[in-house]
Formats: sequence, C-alpha cells, structure tokens
Amino acid sequence: MRPARILLFGVVFGFVLSRVGATDYDAIAGMFLLEDFHLAGVMGVAVVVAAIGLGVVRRARSGALARWALLVQEKPMKPGLVLGAVLFGAGWAITGTCPGTGLAQLGEGKVIALFTVCGMLLGTAAYLRWGARIERALARISPPTSRRCR
Repeated sequence: MRPARILLFGVVFGFVLSRVGATDYDAIAGMFLLEDFHLAGVMGVAVVVAAIGLGVVRRARSGALARWALLVQEKPMKPGLVLGAVLFGAGWAITGTCPGTGLAQLGEGKVIALFTVCGMLLGTAAYLRWGARIERALARISPPTSRRCR
C-alpha cells in the first residue's frame, strides 16, 4: 500500500474515531465504569465488520485479495501476552485513550494526548530493548501451551 493511501486511511479513521466519541475521555471513562455502552457498541460493530472482512480475505483464492490472504497467519500464544494485555487495558483506563484514539486526539489538538503518545513510544522502546528477555523469563515460569491466538 502506498504511503499516501495509508495516511489518507489514517486521517479517515481518526475522523471516524472523533465523530463516534472515541476521543472523549468522559465517554471512555463511562464505558469502563459500565455507565455508557455507546463506545462498546461501536467497538462491537467494528469487530463484526473486521471479522467479516477477514473471512472474505481468508477465503480468497485469486486476485488481489489472495495476496493478502497469504499474510493472514495465526499468532503463537506467548507467555507475556496476558501481562501485556493487562498493562494495555490499565493504561487505556487510566489515560482514557489507546494508540488509535491517542493519535486522533493529537489531530484534534488535545495537548494531553502528547503524554499518552509519548508513553506509547516509550513502551515500544522498552519492549524492543527488554521484551525478548522478559518473554524468555516468563516462558521459564509458565507451563508450555500448544494454543494459538488468531
């Protein structure tokens, strides 16, 4: 995919996130406090649409979609996956944003999003630096598993 298309897709995605209220801290807090289910519904619709799209891509036998189908592979279950998910969820609940909404908040001019985006960059750098070592340590203390994540 060309960089211009990726940028355009990102801008459109950020616009949609903004329009559905996913960049509003109060809406996100309401979702996590189980007081407002609007965003949970939006995410549910997104999961269904993505699942249908992924199913179409995986069943493609020829043409452009078939090339994408080759890229869709199962991911191995890693011992650090649960810990990473907990950290991601805690960060999302505390800051009221995740990577996509953090960048959309920056696009809206919300300066507070700079802290979240910096945290994402620092977390990525820490994973690049220490992630393999942490995963090896967790693998030693975790029972082996043959389960795979899709």
